[in-house]
Amino acid sequence: LVLPGCLDTQVHFREPGSTDAEDLNSGSKAAVVGGITGVFEMPNTNPPTSNKKEFQNKLNLAKNRMYCNYAFYFGATPDNHKDLAELKNLEGCCGVKLFVGSSTGTLLVDKEKDIEKVFENTSKIVSVHSEDEEILNLRKKLREKGNVLTHTVWRNEECAISSTRKIVKIAKRLNKKAHILHVTTKEEVDFLSQNKGNITFEITPQHLTLISPECYEKLGTFAQMNPPIRDKSHYDRLWYAVRNNYNDTIGSDHAPHLKQNKKKEYPDSPSGMPGVQTLLPVMLNHVNEDRLKLGQLVNLLCENPVNIFGIQNKGFIKKDFDADFTIIDLDKIIEIKNENIESKCGWSPFDGYKFKGTPVATIINGEIKMKNGKLLGYPSGKPILFK
Repeated sequence: LVLPGCLDTQVHFREPGSTDAEDLNSGSKAAVVGGITGVFEMPNTNPPTSNKKEFQNKLNLAKNRMYCNYAFYFGATPDNHKDLAELKNLEGCCGVKLFVGSSTGTLLVDKEKDIEKVFENTSKIVSVHSEDEEILNLRKKLREKGNVLTHTVWRNEECAISSTRKIVKIAKRLNKKAHILHVTTKEEVDFLSQNKGNITFEITPQHLTLISPECYEKLGTFAQMNPPIRDKSHYDRLWYAVRNNYNDTIGSDHAPHLKQNKKKEYPDSPSGMPGVQTLLPVMLNHVNEDRLKLGQLVNLLCENPVNIFGIQNKGFIKKDFDADFTIIDLDKIIEIKNENIESKCGWSPFDGYKFKGTPVATIINGEIKMKNGKLLGYPSGKPILFK
């Protein structure tokens, strides 16, 4: 089956600053082998992509090194709102990334007046890592050394929903677009499904596949991410959202760390897991298990991102549109193995899983870049264009 080129609208490729775990070249290889034709890459690098100089630097780093097409997020800070006002025609800029709760990296805007400034000034959509910083600080003491299950106690449901309510309130008042990333709670699903319009939201494949506490018993700190994998009541509600077309996108939140760092004792272990290469096999397996329809998956990975972010000439198979295609075999069974992971981190939370349905070819700008799991040709990805 030929699909429009699938887009992963949330990846962290770690360049500049943490290129031992990933870089733009290796991350793009993982994307293409996973059937992904374009990615939106996050700004929480070192230094962060939060001014025009660093943004240009990232475009330069991507040129002739990325196999897939790409766009980058501009990171919001408490004081870069002047830059945010000038993003409209910035080449390769998909939007503004706003961390209202601390996660990996140094980008944080947690005061309400500063959050308002970000929304007021930006000419682009604001994608939000939505966890409440005040609650995170208050509950930090609940973490237990060596017990990764307490990650879900620290970063609890209230931490997520209280932040998301605040973001939606600000965005609505200012009539701006907000995209809530990696939604994990039943409370957020119910709240966000009542507040559509300018508000859209994403769910990740891992929150639709892994369940607490089992995932922590099996994977330990390798299942640790922000916001966390939660219990079955939340998992069931996330699937309720997908079935009813409440969520707008599926993004992998590909956030690799080296095994030796992930193996550290909690809470010294970093949060995040790779996912760009496994996004399609995981979700196609869910299609085969009748959890969602293939047409819904195409909406989530192709058509909706185009409409939400204003992407030009992608997401549909149409005359005069870019020749980006993801070719899938819904009957082919593959086993995910760490040694086949293209990411520099060299592991996957789905190691040993068998999935039915997989991409078998990736065509980007009219060129075959992956066939039967093998990377072909040279890195010739281009910046994604926006209306």
